[in-house]
Amino acid sequence: MSSQKNHPYHLVEQSPWPILGAFSAMITMMGLIKWFHMFNPTLFLLGLGVTLLIMYQWWRDVTRESTFQGLHTLPVALGLRWGMILFITSEVLFFVSFFWSFFHSSLSPAIELGMTWPPKGIQTFNPMQIPLLNTLILISSGITVTWAHHSMMENDYKQTIYGLSLTVSLGVYFTILQAYEYLESAFTIADSVYGAAFFMATGFHGLHVIIGSIFLSVCLLRQILNHFSPIHHFGFEAAAWYWHFVDVVWLFLYVTIYWWGS
Repeated sequence: MSSQKNHPYHLVEQSPWPILGAFSAMITMMGLIKWFHMFNPTLFLLGLGVTLLIMYQWWRDVTRESTFQGLHTLPVALGLRWGMILFITSEVLFFVSFFWSFFHSSLSPAIELGMTWPPKGIQTFNPMQIPLLNTLILISSGITVTWAHHSMMENDYKQTIYGLSLTVSLGVYFTILQAYEYLESAFTIADSVYGAAFFMATGFHGLHVIIGSIFLSVCLLRQILNHFSPIHHFGFEAAAWYWHFVDVVWLFLYVTIYWWGS
């Protein structure tokens, strides 16, 4: 049987990672529920560790296919681009649901909330303090990731590494500041619909910042290992798109929840 193919598409080989990834995600979610109800994070940490291990091995396989086996031809790369575009579109709709619930509750507060917004007893954050600093950090990170992208297209190896390193550092700094903000919060996720809307929206955004920081860290490592070229770097391009999406969502969060909503 000939191993030659007469089409430009990449038919992936059998892989254990999709089914194992699904099971590990299920274990992580079950562990999260157990943590909330029984205050025991052991199962959650186990599921999270297994998920990260599977992510590493799955990305390793995709990197091998693209960089060393040359299987990501132009039609394959086009399919990957459309896949990333549709994924980000689904993420936009995901956050639209949070904004919808926030505006639904804030524009016409129910009588149970005292018909005021924010509800009585909620001490909101000052939008001119940590939230404003985090806004400046994410805007700066958007500039540095664009700097890295243009440097890559110009085949400037060092400038790309500098730009990516700065972007990852700013992402980590943002996460640290948001964790500090959560620790100092005067309300919790259980404090009326305001607490639920605030922590769900900003918490999921913070999770996206962590995922984007990991995504860009992988790209930084691949750049150091010379995996990218000016005409073949979709892995980094996808990470940059994702990061810009995270930036834009934060601007909407800052304007609506931190500034207008307080």
